Amino acid sequence: MTVRRLLALPLLAAVLGGCGIRPTEVPTDFGAAPSQVQCSPAEPEVSPQASRGLPVQVFLLCGSSLVAVDRTVRVPDGSPDSQRRVLVAQGLLDQLAATPSAAEKEAGYTTDVRGGMTVSGPRPGDPDDTLRLSTPPGDLTSFALAQLVCTFSDSTAAGGDGSVILGGPGKEPLRRYECTDEVRSRPGTEHPPSSPVTGG
Repeated sequence: MTVRRLLALPLLAAVLGGCGIRPTEVPTDFGAAPSQVQCSPAEPEVSPQASRGLPVQVFLLCGSSLVAVDRTVRVPDGSPDSQRRVLVAQGLLDQLAATPSAAEKEAGYTTDVRGGMTVSGPRPGDPDDTLRLSTPPGDLTSFALAQLVCTFSDSTAAGGDGSVILGGPGKEPLRRYECTDEVRSRPGTEHPPSSPVTGG
C-alpha cells in the first residue's frame, strides 16, 4: 500500500504542475501587452478666463489612438462667420500644439502637432470652407495630420459634413479629408481618407 502511494506522488505532481502556464520558446502572438496608459485625465483644469471661451474638443494621442479632450477657444464677439471659422480653427490648432496639462501627461496624453503653425481662410477660387495651413498637410506626420483632420472636421471650423478641406501655403492641390473610426484607432498607420478638390 505504501509503495503504491509513493508511486502515485510523482504522477499527482505532474498533473498539478500542468495546471500552470509554463514558459515556452515557441513565438506566440496574443497581441500587445496590456497598456498602463489610462487615457482618462483628472478633472479639466479650467481657469475663469478659459471658462468664458467657446467649448471645443481636440484630439490628442493616448497610447496608439486619438482621444477627444475638452478645451476652450476665445473668439471675439461679433466676428463675421467667415472670420469666426478661421479664428476657431487657429484656436484649435493652438490647443493641439500646446503641451498637455500635468493631469493629461500623467494620464498618458501627448500631441504630435508642433507649435508655430498658423491657419488661414480660403483664397480666391477656393471653396468657402477651405482652411489653408502654413505647413503643407503632406509634410505633417501621420499622427499630426490625423489630429488636425479629426479635430477640424468635428468642429465649427469645418463645413459641417464631417470632413474638412485643407491646403498648404503654396500651390499644392486642395484635398478634402475625413476622420474615420480607423483613423481614430490607428492614426500612425491609417491616413485620413482624402479626395481632390477642384475649386469653389
